[in-house]
Amino acid sequence: MSRPKTPVLDLTRRGDRTFLHLLLNVLIVSVMNFTVWFAITFWVFIETRSVLATGMVAGIFLVCTAACGIWFGSLVDHHRKKVSMQGSVIASLAFYVLAFGVYVVVPDETFTRASSVWLWVFIALAMFGVIAGNVRMIAMMTLVTLLIEPDRRDRANGLVGTTTGVTMLATSIISGLLVARDGMFSVLILTMVLLAAGALHLGLLEVDESRAVDLAAPPEAGGVDDGPQVSSIDLKGTIRQVRQTPGLFALIGFSCLNNFLGGAFMALMDAYGLSMMSVQAWGLMWGALSGLFIVGGLLVARTGLGARPLRLLLLVNLVLWSVTVLFPLQASIVMLVAGMAVYMVLVPYAEAAEQTILQRVVPYERQGRVFGFAQSIEQAASPLTAFVIGPLTQLLVIPFMTDGAGADAIGDWFGTGPARGIALVFVLVGVLGVLLTVYALNSRFYHRLSERYAQSDPPPDDPAADPADPPPSGTSEQPRGGLLPDPSSDTRR
Repeated sequence: MSRPKTPVLDLTRRGDRTFLHLLLNVLIVSVMNFTVWFAITFWVFIETRSVLATGMVAGIFLVCTAACGIWFGSLVDHHRKKVSMQGSVIASLAFYVLAFGVYVVVPDETFTRASSVWLWVFIALAMFGVIAGNVRMIAMMTLVTLLIEPDRRDRANGLVGTTTGVTMLATSIISGLLVARDGMFSVLILTMVLLAAGALHLGLLEVDESRAVDLAAPPEAGGVDDGPQVSSIDLKGTIRQVRQTPGLFALIGFSCLNNFLGGAFMALMDAYGLSMMSVQAWGLMWGALSGLFIVGGLLVARTGLGARPLRLLLLVNLVLWSVTVLFPLQASIVMLVAGMAVYMVLVPYAEAAEQTILQRVVPYERQGRVFGFAQSIEQAASPLTAFVIGPLTQLLVIPFMTDGAGADAIGDWFGTGPARGIALVFVLVGVLGVLLTVYALNSRFYHRLSERYAQSDPPPDDPAADPADPPPSGTSEQPRGGLLPDPSSDTRR
């Protein structure tokens, strides 16, 4: 990958300045949303000591994310992006207020039982607040297309990944310390205050979205006519748009495999880590590791993704699955930290690769729905993993590795007990992931998709350019929609 000659952000440009403000707003609000998520997971395990309960928390989040993705994308496409982001913040704030009311009214001992109805009411309200933040993330991905020039979008996506890393760093530290201090009380108070500040900042920020009118690709050029719809989900039209772009379903499918890994991590990782260290140490460890996520995002912002982002996505996938096999082989904090360090550095590359491809091949007026559709499809694998692996680990694998046949067969070198049962699940899932990714890398469909991307011209429109900015020298106008394939093209087969 060659070093770019242009800066990632040029603050003399109006669009870049607006992008920076939005990025900082997303950072503040996301820190608090994900603090609630991390804190609930920590708090539920500490209160109930149930792996099944933590798995169910992850499952609730992922099921709702998968179910709401297409709808959230439709909201983003049919409303101004700033309005969508404001609505997201206000909805999250409303759910947190309700959750806080439940938390202060219900007796503390009620939350120590995993079967308590009030415990799950509280969890649901708080998680709905986190999930409402997904609208803002979809809107932010489309705003990269609107505000940033095509040749810098991969690196802008790296900056978005960097904010994710900063979010994880702050989230891990804040959630661990606050949960250890007074459970969920301070977590919710701080979250409500900062979300209110984020909503105020968005209200004062001017986002010029007038250029979006010029980006709509006409139906004859590959666009899909929305007609008079105001907020329709329009699943049929979204699927038609995805099918019109050869290889897009394959890209979404490959990312779905990557998220299969995420389901196992979300269901079991906190229980595994907390079995070896205190909640304070666990939160601080993730805070330190999240600094490497920032490093990964900054590397993407500096180097870009090269000419073959799909290959990069799959190679990253292969490394992550391999790490999942290796780090649990022994009950070692050092091995766990090393494995997660690799994970943190590489994930920003995978995320930026997918976002860059979608921003390049999908018309702007459809990007919210396609991003939401991709989110729904990709996340559909993770709830399955979380819901299946949590109970399976609790009821079968942990007994198997505690005093069962597994403990007798491999316990002398692998170790025995509940934590080693969780570790065995990681190893088995990782082996499966390696096999699936190797198959994908050698598939004929992957090679066709790589060729399709290599043959694609850069997007003909530059929505990021200010009206007063002169066009780059040596460029010529291209008709809108020129990126999309001819319906008779052989690449569709």
